[in-house]
Amino acid sequence: MRALLWVVGVVAGVLILLGLLLEAVRWLIIIGVIALVIVIVWGVVKGRQAMSHPSRRR
Repeated sequence: MRALLWVVGVVAGVLILLGLLLEAVRWLIIIGVIALVIVIVWGVVKGRQAMSHPSRRR
C-alpha cells in the first residue's frame, strides 16, 4: 500500500514539474495537483484507520 502511495506521489510530482517546465500544457499541473491531493487524503485516511485499529501483529 505504501509503495502505491509513493508511486502516485512521485508521478504527481513529476507531472507538476513537467507542467511547470512546459508552461503551455497547464493541464499537466492540474492533473498533478489533483493526484497529489488524492494521495494526501488517502494517506491520512489510511493512517487514521491504522491508528484506530489495534495492531494484529502483536
